[in-house]
Amino acid sequence: MNVSLLSSAFNILRTRSSSMPSIFLRQYAKPAAAPGGKKLKKLGKLGPIIEKKEIPVETDVNKLVNYVCGSNIYKTGEDVKLKPDSEYPDWLWKMNVERIIPLEELDPNSKQYWRRLRKVALRRNNQLSKLKKF
Repeated sequence: MNVSLLSSAFNILRTRSSSMPSIFLRQYAKPAAAPGGKKLKKLGKLGPIIEKKEIPVETDVNKLVNYVCGSNIYKTGEDVKLKPDSEYPDWLWKMNVERIIPLEELDPNSKQYWRRLRKVALRRNNQLSKLKKF
C-alpha cells in the first residue's frame, strides 16, 4: 500500500476524532452532604470522612474528688468510686512518676537496665542504618 495514502487516511481519522465529542465520559457521584450541615474532616487516602467528636469536660468538684472520671466506657452505669489510700497496695505510691531514670543510674543486675540498654542499641542501629547509602 502507498505510504502517502496511509498517512492521509491517518490524518483524516485524527481530525475527525478530535472534532467529534467524546462518548465515554466518566461522571462520579457527588459526595454526600454532612448530616445537620456540620463540617466534616477529610482524611484523603487514609479513609472515609469522619466527624470530630467533642468530649464533655467534668466540672462538678464533688464528682472529681470522689470518682475516677471517664472510667465508665458503657452507656449505662457510673464511674468507679475512689477508695481510701489504705486500700491500695504500697507499690502504687512508690512508683516513679517524676522522670525517666538515666541508664547510668540503673542497677546493671536488673531486668529494667537490660531492657533499656537494648532499646538504646536498637535506636542507635536504626539511626546508623538511615545513614548508609545503597
